[in-house]
Amino acid sequence: MWFFRRMLRIPWSAKKTNERVLNEANKRRSLVRTTRKRQATFLGHVMKRGKLEHLVTTGKFEEKRSRGRQREKIMDGLATWLGTGKVLDTLTAVKDGICGET
Repeated sequence: MWFFRRMLRIPWSAKKTNERVLNEANKRRSLVRTTRKRQATFLGHVMKRGKLEHLVTTGKFEEKRSRGRQREKIMDGLATWLGTGKVLDTLTAVKDGICGET
């Protein structure tokens, strides 16, 4: 982000958020979008194989939950990114290859 601030000549003392700097530079964040797309294509690949990886990603293991805030699961993140809301709909969308179009 520092290079956009440097190009736009925004001093370090200016209290501008990174989002505002990106808007001024007419840029969008692409790292998260690229990561989610790759996760979705990999998950589609795993679902089509239907082996151990399928069981690991869809099954639940009986174990004691860890303390503190629970980590975000890949399936939940993909469900919000694809806008499906449910894990089953996400699995169907990923298996059908819809993730590449989004």
